Amino acid sequence: MTPQQEARAARPTNRANDTDRHVGARIRERRIMLGLSQQQMADLIGVTYQQAHKYERGINRISAGRLYEIAQVLGVPVSYFFEGLDTQRVPDLTTRQRMCLELARNFSSIQNEKHQEALSQLARALAADL
Repeated sequence: MTPQQEARAARPTNRANDTDRHVGARIRERRIMLGLSQQQMADLIGVTYQQAHKYERGINRISAGRLYEIAQVLGVPVSYFFEGLDTQRVPDLTTRQRMCLELARNFSSIQNEKHQEALSQLARALAADL
């Protein structure tokens, strides 16, 4: 191997890695919790639907500026996306986690505050009935 080839091999690639996938999964979870579609989020951060999809899948890396913008849109600090990075994480959501995210998304889409409160009281009553 020539010195130039060795230098190229030693350089880090610009490919996405496990951290990028973790950040993407956290973006997706938060977006779903807020009841936003990928298209809505893409519009809010000024990218195409395809780009937003690639961010969430961890296929494309997210610049610091774009990550800050995403955090602003999703109403969380940038550090939110890195929470749990040090712990072993199951790559796919469990059925229960999906159900909880869907419940949060559907709840947030209820416009009538009285209906939200009634649903919240029902959930508290069912949880207390254990």
